[in-house]
Amino acid sequence: MKKLILLISSALIVLLPLACSKTYTSSPVNDSAFTPTATFTATPWGGQVTTLAGSAGVTGSTNATGTSATFDYPHGIAVDTAGNVYVADTYNSLIRKISPGGVVTTLAGGGPGHSTNGTGTAASFWSPYDVAVDTSGNVYVADTTNCLIRMITPGGVVSTLAGSGVGSSNGTGTAASFDDPEGIAVDAFGNVYVADTFNDLIRKVTPGGVVTTLAGSVGVTGASNGTGTAATFHFPTGVAVDSSGNVLVLDFGNELVRKITPGGVVTTLAGGGSGHANGTGTAASFLNPNGIAVDASGNVYVADTWNNLIRMVTPGGVVTTFSGAGLGSANGSSSSATFDYPDGVAVDGSGNVYVADTSNSLIREIAP
Repeated sequence: MKKLILLISSALIVLLPLACSKTYTSSPVNDSAFTPTATFTATPWGGQVTTLAGSAGVTGSTNATGTSATFDYPHGIAVDTAGNVYVADTYNSLIRKISPGGVVTTLAGGGPGHSTNGTGTAASFWSPYDVAVDTSGNVYVADTTNCLIRMITPGGVVSTLAGSGVGSSNGTGTAASFDDPEGIAVDAFGNVYVADTFNDLIRKVTPGGVVTTLAGSVGVTGASNGTGTAATFHFPTGVAVDSSGNVLVLDFGNELVRKITPGGVVTTLAGGGSGHANGTGTAASFLNPNGIAVDASGNVYVADTWNNLIRMVTPGGVVTTFSGAGLGSANGSSSSATFDYPDGVAVDGSGNVYVADTSNSLIREIAP
């Protein structure tokens, strides 16, 4: 049985699992402690929200088609060039695959375990939080509680790309270490970017497994912009990389969207504190956002978790509400559909947005 800790934040108490055999005094993970009562009016994009897979309120690990399949608090989500969707099915400790037709299978994982490498169900993960997929169909996993970065081939063969347990060391392969990495992304050259959450760092992993720190200073929490280690973050939970090599960061603890150039220069793209305001730059606000994605035009999509909204940020920092009308599981137009703690978001080349609707245990699709 996993150990538990207390998180006291905004007068809320949450029981959370410990990870990597280390004791923490705080955590960015929030699943069910807060129920917002406000409702919101979305920007009328005209899109439609449907359920790609899963049954609202039903948890499990059943492979099947559409609503006959089940998940257990999925967090991260990614989509490949063929339209297959990959899901970090966190509480099941599985990596699932959904075909464009909604057929759900298990790509890798045999249930909650530790860090066994192998093929398909012979491999194991421990509460993986995010996934990314490259142009060759390799899937990268932020194996959060194991503090590892894993890779899965299209054939389901799982290996460890980098990490050896809790720590903040740079190095190659198992000589490097992470502390509860929750977000992962991959660029066109096969470089993997990691939101190393409890270290407050953004790390880069080359295809050869060489780990360096792109931005942030280990053990230093803040919201300072700057270059490399002069910048600070507070529990970054999501990363995405655009076509120019800029890394977008969901800075959960600061409720900001940050941007890092290939040279490591960090700026704030949007966010000015807790709330649900649309606007430009610091005039906009989010409430404990978790997931982030970027499309080919540089528009950023944010899973604004505690607001139960999907937000969009233009390259110029203009924030609007892309979808969501508050708490629930209703499908419909983008302005009337509802979500329940969406934690993950992805976007394909046609502009379809996929959402890991975590507390509903659903995978949703927002079509343009």
